Amino acid sequence: MMISPVFFVFSLILSSSYAAVQDFCVADYAAPQGPAGYSCKDPANVTVDDFVFSGLGVVGNISGINKLGVSFAFVSSFPSLNGLGVAMLRADLAVGGVVPMHSHRGASELVILVEGRVVAGFIDSNNKPYVKTLNKGDIIVFPRGLLHFLVNVGNTPALGYASFNSENPGFQILETALFQNDLPTDIIAKSTLLDRLQIKKLKHLLGGTN
Repeated sequence: MMISPVFFVFSLILSSSYAAVQDFCVADYAAPQGPAGYSCKDPANVTVDDFVFSGLGVVGNISGINKLGVSFAFVSSFPSLNGLGVAMLRADLAVGGVVPMHSHRGASELVILVEGRVVAGFIDSNNKPYVKTLNKGDIIVFPRGLLHFLVNVGNTPALGYASFNSENPGFQILETALFQNDLPTDIIAKSTLLDRLQIKKLKHLLGGTN
């Protein structure tokens, strides 16, 4: 496949330099986690399986409200990423599926579309949108910290892979941040200018209260 070499190369490009006194620091999930991340696993207990992750070969569950299935290769599930400053994910979008508006803490994102046709874009800090239709093999970069999204506008399912320059980029989805918790409806209405009835509807849909 032509895409495979590109897929691995762009992952390596995003990886930050790892200056350390040892070759690696495989995460020790059994040890307490501190502000700096995971402790290192005893090298004597490290195996080749710590450096292999197979989760991105599985199609994600696209039965949810956004028709989106995501599989993560972050340090929380792939221990050898600890300290390396790189991570990946797989996104499966059904026809009409959406990766909702979201952002990542301190991490840029590079996405390659492997199958399908999507509209992708981001909004900069001056509120200027950058939007483009992507076809198979196209790559788009989302600068760190900016809101971004993807929408499947094709007639077939879409598949994309994303790479990050952080082993734990995290994410905050706009719709769940507003409507999937107990943030008071009146506060949301005043701070967003949204109609209270619409807010209540979205809270009911997404599981929020208050």
